[in-house]
Amino acid sequence: MEEADTTVAVREIGEDVSGEMGVGQARIAAEKGIREAAELLQAGETVAFPTETVYGLGADARSTTAVEAVFAAKGRPSDNPLIVHISDPVQLSGMVTNINDTARALMDAFWPGPLTLVLPVVPQALSLRVTAGLDTVGVRMPDHPIALRLIAEAGCPLAAPSANRSGRPSPTLAQHVQEDLGGRIGGILDGGPTGVGLESTVVQAGDDGTVTILRPGGVTAEQLAAVARAVVLDPALAAASPGEDADSPAPRSPGMKYTHYAPRGRLSVVQGPSPDAVAGWIRAALAEARTRGERTAVLAFDEHAASYAGERVYALGKRDALHEAAQRLYGVLRRCDEDGVTYILSESCPTDGLGDAVMNRLLKAAGHRVVRL
Repeated sequence: MEEADTTVAVREIGEDVSGEMGVGQARIAAEKGIREAAELLQAGETVAFPTETVYGLGADARSTTAVEAVFAAKGRPSDNPLIVHISDPVQLSGMVTNINDTARALMDAFWPGPLTLVLPVVPQALSLRVTAGLDTVGVRMPDHPIALRLIAEAGCPLAAPSANRSGRPSPTLAQHVQEDLGGRIGGILDGGPTGVGLESTVVQAGDDGTVTILRPGGVTAEQLAAVARAVVLDPALAAASPGEDADSPAPRSPGMKYTHYAPRGRLSVVQGPSPDAVAGWIRAALAEARTRGERTAVLAFDEHAASYAGERVYALGKRDALHEAAQRLYGVLRRCDEDGVTYILSESCPTDGLGDAVMNRLLKAAGHRVVRL
């Protein structure tokens, strides 16, 4: 289903704007853009908007027609549930049936922010397309002024997966949304680059105080452990290729079943006993690939980039500052596509802190192709 492509530019309120637009004009432009986007949502259209994680593609979560437009624009599998975004916890009333003490503690600690809570849903409160037929719904309150204003002005909860074609790297710039969905959605709110760069952490809070991570993301296991009695990983996250079987049950969280975030070139992740061993293997593999006519590249951390002299290197940032890799990863994968790279090898990173989310996205992007030295 194709819809009019309406791009609505939004600048941060109070931003120092160069050229003919001054600060006052920028404020007016921001207000006007959010108002126009809210009107599109109220009319049943889809609108891409920035959050602190990635750009989301929003639609009224109560309207099946609007939500189906999201699936159509993205080419998203129908059994993949959508996360619902709210601007105030009061919106949970009438949407979910129960919020236990652990879930409330997580909301107090991490909302607004990159944490999605899977909660029992009130029957008929949302479109069945949002929940993929499950009796739960993932809900979060984004930590972004434009997102919060848009949801509040639209006056409805927004079902909003990442604003990209299904399987492609998630968008961290409005330009990425335009590249993937131009001509297929109602509008784009351009709020500049996103902050975290990876999607939210998705969790389910048990009545016994145990928090189960269904998808790692912007809130780390260590941060969750400071609030919860215990933190565990969903067994699907430990599988070599979790949930790829088309006949497997509907996933409880986005990102649990299908390959995501993939560049067009073939990507593999290389793990080894030392950086030197990894770099040596990668250099040899890239040289061999070039003899086959491949256009090659390596995703490397700053500390090891010099090991790949003469290679096409895309920097992920410092290995001991993985928030940089989180912010850069999707943009780097898109750069590979822009440069026509067909064969890509990536260094791995530790899985503590944000490293868990970075490796989760890298492995999904690689279709779980891992070289272990």
